Amino acid sequence: MIATLRLQHFRSYGDDSFEFDEGVNIIVGPNASGKTNLLEAVLVTARGSSYRVADADLVAFEQPWARLDATLHDNSERIIKLVVQPRALKSFDIAGKPLRRLTSQYQLPVVLFEPNHLSLLNGSPEGRRNYLDDLLEQTVVGFQQTRQQYARTLRQRNALLKRGPAAAANLFPWNIRLSELAGKIVRERSELVDRLAAELPQLYSRLSHTKTNVAVQYQSAFSPAQYESSLLKKLESSQDLDLLRGYTGSGPHRDDLRVTYNERDASESASRGEVRTAVLALKILELKLVEASTGRAPILLLDDVFSELDGSRRKLLTQYIEKYQSFVTTTDADIVVQNFTERCNVIAL
Repeated sequence: MIATLRLQHFRSYGDDSFEFDEGVNIIVGPNASGKTNLLEAVLVTARGSSYRVADADLVAFEQPWARLDATLHDNSERIIKLVVQPRALKSFDIAGKPLRRLTSQYQLPVVLFEPNHLSLLNGSPEGRRNYLDDLLEQTVVGFQQTRQQYARTLRQRNALLKRGPAAAANLFPWNIRLSELAGKIVRERSELVDRLAAELPQLYSRLSHTKTNVAVQYQSAFSPAQYESSLLKKLESSQDLDLLRGYTGSGPHRDDLRVTYNERDASESASRGEVRTAVLALKILELKLVEASTGRAPILLLDDVFSELDGSRRKLLTQYIEKYQSFVTTTDADIVVQNFTERCNVIAL
């Protein structure tokens, strides 16, 4: 857990310091006061990168560098440095150990819940794939590397495809590598969705006080058990089509997470309230999965989410998050404070 944080030239901050409680920290202020930027600084401190922008955009306008200095509740220190001039560089100092990358062993577990997540079920398949992959990065050792390797291999294959038929002879080794990595990704995704599917219906019923049957299913063109061989055959058989369109038309980058309400697609049948309840349930399950896999209570970041939930759902959310170090942004502290039974640390901006 993070006890103190100093921000220098980070986003809208010049040089500001904050103290945090081990429990609920409510960040209150008007729009454009820096609430989300502070939340983002906590995320970068914990995970090493932002969920919104590239590293260079984290540095304040016309400043050559940014820096975050954090002290954890065990008195260890974490320093993140971002330099954009003369060239972009990022470095870390974790408990006195210098690092060029913040690998999973040095990251702090985090669960983020922000307004865009409320469109998870009705948004693009890419958003749902990213949701699964981001969660897997925190719960499966080595998945981050597999995800990165797949993305690089896919870019290489697509670059060859854009060169047209002349590149056809060079595609086979990339087809093999892409298929190998794809199989690993799909099996991890499928296992994760199975775990979500086992708990989501009961939790959703408890949150919504209804008997609506909510289900999740991983949608893929091929069976996870034989994914490598099936994808390799597809890449070979559709090679001419891929060359014509200039990109790879098959693989886990085309899969989806299907959510249904009483066996009907959420995008077609779910009301706004039903979608919010389902996303809230998924985030609660995410908290449990991250804690179970890491053995540590994750830091919970809630960016202006309370205003998007009605009174009953706010109350239900607080029942699950009070035991975590939480950071909640809001323009109205009263909306948030009244939902917590324990003392809150209010940070006014």
